[in-house]
Amino acid sequence: MTVKTLYRVKFFDTDTMGVVHHSNYIRMFETGRVEFLRQLDLTLTEMMNDGILFPIVDIGAKFHAPAKFDDELEIETIPEALTRAKMQFSYIVRRCGDEKILAEGTSTNVFTCDGKICRLPEKFFSRLVKGL
Repeated sequence: MTVKTLYRVKFFDTDTMGVVHHSNYIRMFETGRVEFLRQLDLTLTEMMNDGILFPIVDIGAKFHAPAKFDDELEIETIPEALTRAKMQFSYIVRRCGDEKILAEGTSTNVFTCDGKICRLPEKFFSRLVKGL
C-alpha cells in the first residue's frame, strides 16, 4: 500500500535562499509516515498509551530539486518492511502535478518497551501488516 499526503510549504519551511530547508524534508517524511499509519487505523498515541515507543534508528535523504514557499507537495510513503520489530519506509516528494522528484528518503523505526527493542503486540501488528 502506498499513501500520498498533500503538504503546502509554509514560509517557515524555507531558508534565506527562499527554498525549503533540507531539515524540513525529514518533517515531511514523518507527516507521510503518520498518515500512512492513520490509514491503517493505527495511531501513535494508542501505541504510546500501551508503553510502546518507536524511535528512529536510521534516516536518510537525497535532494534533487528545490521546493519553494506555497508549493503544494505530494509526499508518497511506501512501506519497505513492516515487522513486529520495525517499520521501514521510503518516501518520494514531488510538486503536485509534476512527476519530477524533488526529494526522496528512507526511515527505519524500531519498537521499544521500557527502553528495549520489543515485538509489536498482535492488536497493533495485525493492522500494520495490512499496509504491505
